[in-house]
Amino acid sequence: MKKNFAIVGVGLIGGSFALKCKGKGLSHRIYGVDNNPTHSVQAIGLSLVDEMTDLETAIANADVVVISIPVNALADLLPKILDLVDEQVVIDMGSTKRHIGAVVEAHPKRGRFVAAHPMWGTEYSGPTAAVENAFENKAVILCDLEKTDADAVSIAEEIFTTMQMRMIQMNANDHDLHAAYVSHIAHITSFALANTVLEKEKEDNAIFEMASAGFESTVRLAKSNPAMWTPILMHNRENVLDVLNEHISQLKKFKSCLEKENWEYLNELMSSANQIKRIIQ
Repeated sequence: MKKNFAIVGVGLIGGSFALKCKGKGLSHRIYGVDNNPTHSVQAIGLSLVDEMTDLETAIANADVVVISIPVNALADLLPKILDLVDEQVVIDMGSTKRHIGAVVEAHPKRGRFVAAHPMWGTEYSGPTAAVENAFENKAVILCDLEKTDADAVSIAEEIFTTMQMRMIQMNANDHDLHAAYVSHIAHITSFALANTVLEKEKEDNAIFEMASAGFESTVRLAKSNPAMWTPILMHNRENVLDVLNEHISQLKKFKSCLEKENWEYLNELMSSANQIKRIIQ
């Protein structure tokens, strides 16, 4: 059965979600909410949503509310959204979960909230970055479902199943730990490498001419929106520090091999890293 959706934050994730809803026949009508006037105009122009409106109107007319905004704003807005819902299902798409869950732990409408994290994204942002075939064959992490009403879980699962996503259940603490290792550290590394190259390589043309596919793929994430990633790293600070310390330790091993001309151990380090092929083809 088609549903009315309210998309709060019609950017890369929210806009892609809207396109997927339309493409899969999930939506009857999609209401968009965004505090950026340019994004609102773009969302209508690109037919991501049927109507841009205020938060109260969107929620009142929706069956499902999807929140896709930076996690700091999400933590502030989620309790207010739950204040406005009756039987609507509220799904957040944030990249951290422990802090978000704690904010609404005691809320009387906590049961209407589904904590979700689709493991998909690009380095681009805004409505123009929305991708029609997003999420397909990707994982979506659903957290702390025992705290969510059974019918809300069922509706969320129906949506993600129709979008052809793989659902993985996890508690919020485990999610944030694993996200630090498979996502957050990758962004920090990319930002740091980009700054390293920009600091040491003063010839922009040389970077452009010599940049290989490997370099481009490694620094691609450095183009990601700092307004989104600063709150993510802030909310997941302890886990990110843990993985960052381990990453620095690994970098020091490579540095030591080069300093001491220990080519055998250098080869061992790279051979060990090759084991990632068992997980990622």
